[in-house]
Amino acid sequence: MDPGTHFVFGTHKDHGFVASATALMPAHLAHWFLVREQFEPVPDSPGLYRLTASERDGPRRTRQAAQDLRRHGYAVHVDADVALASADPSRPLRPNGLTERRSRIARAAASQSSQRRAVPTTSPPSARSIPPKPTYAPTVHLPASTTGRSR
Repeated sequence: MDPGTHFVFGTHKDHGFVASATALMPAHLAHWFLVREQFEPVPDSPGLYRLTASERDGPRRTRQAAQDLRRHGYAVHVDADVALASADPSRPLRPNGLTERRSRIARAAASQSSQRRAVPTTSPPSARSIPPKPTYAPTVHLPASTTGRSR
């Protein structure tokens, strides 16, 4: 592990996916970051945090937390067991349909729509003559109002 590391992520036999901060990181700041990354303090183990609901895609969420902290400029060490962990093989993966939906959208975007027909080739519009401008100004007579106030 690099001596400049701020956070360490790994697995624990009792707590699942865990994280802790090194001495380089102030405890209150480490607590603030880890709680926002969905980790909670482990009772009777100061400085140790476990991932909440780790059965819900724990490896991916742990790797995402490490990536988020790296984006903030912190040095993060992730144990190999977290980095290589995959989904629980006893639970079958259900496709979420996102890949198929994106494929359908991409195919639809690449194909020609049946709603848009080919623009018919026509000759350009013939030039129409503009009528001459009248030499007089038309007069408009408005009836005078006998009721109401005058202006």
